[in-house]
Amino acid sequence: MSSPTSVLEEIGRARVVPVVVVDDAAQGLLVAESLRDGGLPVAEVTFRTAGAGAAIEAIARELPDVLVGAGTVVTPAQVDEAVAAGARFLVSPGLSAAVVRRAQEHGVPVLPGVATPSDIIAALDLGLDTVKLFPANVVGGPAAVKAFSAPFPGLRFVPTGGVGAANLLDYLALPSVLAAGGSWMVDRALVRAEDRSEIVRRTREAVELAASLSTEGARA
Repeated sequence: MSSPTSVLEEIGRARVVPVVVVDDAAQGLLVAESLRDGGLPVAEVTFRTAGAGAAIEAIARELPDVLVGAGTVVTPAQVDEAVAAGARFLVSPGLSAAVVRRAQEHGVPVLPGVATPSDIIAALDLGLDTVKLFPANVVGGPAAVKAFSAPFPGLRFVPTGGVGAANLLDYLALPSVLAAGGSWMVDRALVRAEDRSEIVRRTREAVELAASLSTEGARA
């Protein structure tokens, strides 16, 4: 099993974490394959559907080159289920000490959602150095990341919520942002329609956007 640090490094290299909602293993494989073909072999499969565990298990088994994680993890029991299915990272909409500790017991990185300075302090108290800012668009967007980064230097954020192609670079340009999470390239309607080509197209667009920022930084 990869170390929590190496998994977070993979997420940092990807710069974008697709947030995926699927009904079953077949949809999970279709989305994961499309993301990989689009140059973004990462999938956060949310625990919002009954088929999420099966989808994670199928992706972990059939597509080992895809970094698969579990999202919307809100209980220690879901931590156990996700890790057993093969999830290599966990994401939560809020901060639960019980969820974080269970993930740490498994040695799997967890990104709890934070929205306030108090949330961040609680995350730091649990030994975390990377958190999910959620819902990013509601709590202030890029300006909130900047504001939180000042009193908490060294903390890394994965803003999620309201992130899309139009504002992705606003987040990724910030030094404290490890990656950004979003679902625009894996829109639910595209998944249900099995529109593989459009998922691949949007994924490539996201990858190219993130790469353009790196290129600009190198030129500067």
